[in-house]
Amino acid sequence: MRTGGRLAAAIEVLTDIKTHHRPATQALSDWGRAHRFAGSGDRAAIGNLVFDALRHRSSHAHRMQSDSPRALVLGVVAFGWGMETDALAAAFEEPHAPSPMTPEETALISGPVPDDIMPHIAGDYPAWLAPSFERVYGEGAANEGAALADRAPIDLRVNTLKTTRDKLLSSLSRFGAEATAHSPEGVRIAASLGGKRSPNVEVEAAHGKGWFEVQDEGSQIAARLSGAEPGMQVLDLCAGAGGKTLALAAAMDNKGQIHAYDSNKQRLRPIWERLKRAGVRNVQVMEAGEEAALELLTGKMDVVLLDAPCTGSGTWRRRPDAKWRLTEDALTKRMAEQDVVLALGGPQVKPGGRMVYVTCSVLPEENEDRIKAFMEEHEGWEIVPAHDAWQENFLNEPPTGIGRFARLTPLTHQTDGFFIAILKRRA
Repeated sequence: MRTGGRLAAAIEVLTDIKTHHRPATQALSDWGRAHRFAGSGDRAAIGNLVFDALRHRSSHAHRMQSDSPRALVLGVVAFGWGMETDALAAAFEEPHAPSPMTPEETALISGPVPDDIMPHIAGDYPAWLAPSFERVYGEGAANEGAALADRAPIDLRVNTLKTTRDKLLSSLSRFGAEATAHSPEGVRIAASLGGKRSPNVEVEAAHGKGWFEVQDEGSQIAARLSGAEPGMQVLDLCAGAGGKTLALAAAMDNKGQIHAYDSNKQRLRPIWERLKRAGVRNVQVMEAGEEAALELLTGKMDVVLLDAPCTGSGTWRRRPDAKWRLTEDALTKRMAEQDVVLALGGPQVKPGGRMVYVTCSVLPEENEDRIKAFMEEHEGWEIVPAHDAWQENFLNEPPTGIGRFARLTPLTHQTDGFFIAILKRRA
């Protein structure tokens, strides 16, 4: 496919998403099945156009004075990908391209960047979340939102049970893999540019050997801040597919016991294959949804990790359509679920043990507010400053944003957005 055909396809997919309120991945998958002539490079370019249009929907719509799929795609290639106006106009003249550009569109693309833009528009986040962003980031809200609208890199966690970071870096050197800035087990492959494809690292032999798992550096940091050590008793209460469970197992060098639990069988199902591939032997996978089984662990856990259900606002770089589908009702529901998870995890912690609350959210309603509510309802807990936990577990001074709690962001730490709170049960 030529550029014009790819632009037309992206407009078609965005129209489907807007009309039928469908997830972007589903709309792209359906388009691909209906247009099997499109090669892998074409599908990658079309997918990048669609996702970049969703990432920057507000800011590009503001500059183009329209939020139509056509205007958003024009905004991507002109403002994001840097395509020259003449080349863009020529692409719109190609066979199977959209209708030719209008003089008004050409003027908007060539015009200056507006200087009266509101923070939520510049930052590409929903207007109703503006008070939350301002509460957390103040005058930096627009910049933090804009960083959440960038493409994310591919982050990997080296499985130290089977290899070293140096060996993995060598294995993946052709992808430009580099060590991450904070996690000592992290490896990063930069995000692709324009219409280029990102490498499918999970088909690499190193993945089949169990040398690494795909895991954002922020998630790796959260697991390390838990302070899990060899010989401990640990509960991963919202284990899901097991990403943090695997990280904990490696940190514990397969010694001690990790109890992996999740309320949803479907989310938990992939953990078995991942444990086997990683060579993990100290994890006991509990029956999903059987809360009664947790009573056997009451008061016995050194560490309880709560990777709480959340809006996922910290992962908007990877799922940009999710931010536009998020509603106030959904946020309220997540807050209630977080309160339930905190109340469920607390009794499992032994005196002197720790409960580590983690969300991949940047919203204070899901983070500080939930910790405050828990502390008001439950006696016998104190907050362990994340600053101190960082020094204990990383053996260096923490970066900006690591104080009483740890708040990680793409702008400051080049990770997904994460919140980490560490609570200690008084002896």
